[in-house]
Amino acid sequence: MDWAAGRFVCFAALVGLLLLPVLGCGPPISVQRVSARRVGEELTRSTLSSSRPSHFSQNVLSRWGLTELHRRHPEEALAALHERLQRGDAGSGTYFALAELCFGQAERGNSPAYYFATIVYAYAFLFPESEEDRPGALDPRTRIATDLYNRALAEAFASRRRDTVDLRSDTVALPFGQQLVVRLDDGSRVWANRWLHDFVPVAELKVRGLATRFRSPGLGAPLAAATQPLDPTAGRTDFVATQMRVPVTAVLHIEEPRRQAMQAVIDSSLRLYHHLEADRPEINGQRLPIESEPSATLAYSLSRSQVWSWERRGFLRGDVISREFDRPLAFVEPYRPGRIPVVFVHGTASSPGRWANMVNVLQNDRRLRDRFQFWFFFYDSGNVIPYSAMLLRRTLAAAVEQIDPDGRDPALREMIVIGHSQGGLLARMTALHSGDRFWAGISSRPIDELHVSEATRALLREVFVFEPLPFVRRLVFLATPHRGSFLAEYSIVNLLARFVRLPKSLTTATGELISGNADALRFDPRRPALGSVYGMRTGSQFLSVLAETPLAPEVAAHSIIAVRGDPPPAGQSDGVVAFESASVDWAESELVIPRSGHSVQQNPLAIEEVRRILVEHADHLCRVADLACPAAR
Repeated sequence: MDWAAGRFVCFAALVGLLLLPVLGCGPPISVQRVSARRVGEELTRSTLSSSRPSHFSQNVLSRWGLTELHRRHPEEALAALHERLQRGDAGSGTYFALAELCFGQAERGNSPAYYFATIVYAYAFLFPESEEDRPGALDPRTRIATDLYNRALAEAFASRRRDTVDLRSDTVALPFGQQLVVRLDDGSRVWANRWLHDFVPVAELKVRGLATRFRSPGLGAPLAAATQPLDPTAGRTDFVATQMRVPVTAVLHIEEPRRQAMQAVIDSSLRLYHHLEADRPEINGQRLPIESEPSATLAYSLSRSQVWSWERRGFLRGDVISREFDRPLAFVEPYRPGRIPVVFVHGTASSPGRWANMVNVLQNDRRLRDRFQFWFFFYDSGNVIPYSAMLLRRTLAAAVEQIDPDGRDPALREMIVIGHSQGGLLARMTALHSGDRFWAGISSRPIDELHVSEATRALLREVFVFEPLPFVRRLVFLATPHRGSFLAEYSIVNLLARFVRLPKSLTTATGELISGNADALRFDPRRPALGSVYGMRTGSQFLSVLAETPLAPEVAAHSIIAVRGDPPPAGQSDGVVAFESASVDWAESELVIPRSGHSVQQNPLAIEEVRRILVEHADHLCRVADLACPAAR
């Protein structure tokens, strides 16, 4: 080999060695097939769910050569993007990128200024002045930008402890030398004659205990608001539970957002919407849904409620409710005319909180929420059943009279009462002509001839002699022991019943009745079997009389029964009540739910049956009386 050929071979070998790494790695551009899950993660990735921004924002950074600057100095990169907008050589994608990247910067530094910037840029991306610039409904950036806006709004107004949102008028600084002027619409803080306050962000709450979580996707920061009456003197007609909150949504409006995003001072207005009344408000010329979290609001309210402590105390001490509340009735929301009341009555050693799963579903059904209002009766469940039933009748009659003394709201006179277990027996006693049937089982002497005080005579007459409530139209029984519960026969249950302390009014009346009328009593005055447990014994005098007393003909009834096994239900029970005790042949409908325990009110099939009954009730009234018709939407 000559010298020239040798040089060429050496040169070729050197070039080959230099190119070997490149050639060994294959082509610089390639593809790889991945799983559908991986694809979904990539398509939906954003700073909301990842430490990296979306592909959309990464593309914008790459377009302007800012990828490395953003990695090293993100604030400088964001300022450069803002400068591009100021010069007018950037489009909609840059608004989106600034919204997402500002949110990421806010999260890293917990900076309100960048949260407010996120709000401005996300709003400008979603609601441009020109219709042709609006993002499409199927554009993934639309949902991401909406979520960025919603989250940033809650964070921007968060309190120092971050457990509440401080909605206020203010002038706040933005990152790039601008200012955002916020004007709070105080008028929007009034709903149903109540003042909204103490706002808790609920989107980030993890909910336990509810079988379903209803979320209404849309625009705005979902909040749980406490309420108080505008008129303190209106307390007699205000039955809203103290700790009950209502779902509201905060929305910050910016007129001509893209034009204002270029100005030194940006003007905006902050407004609240209630989820029942703001189906699709107009936002910058578009009808848009409002983000809402009704289930999380309900869960938050119940998690802080005292109702759970009533369950055992209310069974063992018969005066807990009467001492703590002058009216044992609570509304989920303020009374609104034209909506049919649905009254829930809990069972033994229970509370209104046990209806949460059912109410959560019913409240979020569009066919129901504009046509019904939900009330809760609570009582000391260890007391004598006729006494508790008297309190139910008295409470409902007083509520209707106080709310509508002139009788202008016909919906109040179409009430539905739903009772679980013992609560079903109480509900049944709202629709009976008792005559002297119940009293005859107590004494051979008429009430008017008793040797008792007039106060005791009046109480006994109200407890044992009554007429059906004229406004009750339908009853729903769930796991109701119409013929008694075998559990009431257990010795341990009877031992527990001996510790029940009856209310003073009842013990006083019983003492007077025994001391002055022992010769006329039909029970052993030395061992009076008082309390709800004795009344629910199979074959008790009370249940025997109840079984012989028909419902008022104008009242319809439905029965929902649970059994632990598979069909047929005969010979089975729910663990507390036998099928034969819960089943009545005079009910308009009967649904047996297999493989369910006594707490059937939480069973999805029972909830669906109650929903069916309510819809049929309202539809019938709409047809015959033009009442409770579906709202036009």
